[in-house]
Amino acid sequence: MIGIFKLVTLEDLVRVPPERFGNPLEETVKDILKTGYDFKGRLEGGYEGKLDKDLGMVLLIKDIKGVEEGSLIPGDGGAYHHVTFEALTYKPELHEIVDAEVLEIVEFGAFIRFGPLDGLIHVSQVTDDYITYDEKNGALRGKETGRLLQAGDKVRARIVAISLNPDKSKESKINLTMRQPGLGKFEWLEEDKKKPKKKKKAKKEAKK
Repeated sequence: MIGIFKLVTLEDLVRVPPERFGNPLEETVKDILKTGYDFKGRLEGGYEGKLDKDLGMVLLIKDIKGVEEGSLIPGDGGAYHHVTFEALTYKPELHEIVDAEVLEIVEFGAFIRFGPLDGLIHVSQVTDDYITYDEKNGALRGKETGRLLQAGDKVRARIVAISLNPDKSKESKINLTMRQPGLGKFEWLEEDKKKPKKKKKAKKEAKK
């Protein structure tokens, strides 16, 4: 329960700089797709770790499916190849249930990490209990239950809002909730399982 992983087939035009001519072509192309390049052979952001609105996060360039014969452009010493390749991606889905780790506790909630992405559980979405912020211990505390949520805790939560920003990935926002049955800190879920179930009162038959 950590999102949707997919293998997708993509295409791109890859520039192989002249200093890499003579090396195995597929290996060279794969390395360039991973690390990134610009049209002068300088490194910039590659595919791996790239955030895309449609694909989600690109985790891995897996296989090169095809490399077409290179073409030359006057005044540019590089060779340009149309490449078909397979990539492993991770895309969070709305209402998806995820298992995550708490990274940081702040006054307004808990930042968590699931898969390669981070999200926020707002203080209002931690439990049905009234929550207070314990700054000294870096924790969120339930007023009635005394339950604590701290960095390092493992939790199960549901995604309720997604806003991905490919240009500025740090500005992407994923909001989650734990205020539903079967969600919460793992220890809380185990405690709830051990609680005796309330017996349902038998309904009295209505007199005609």
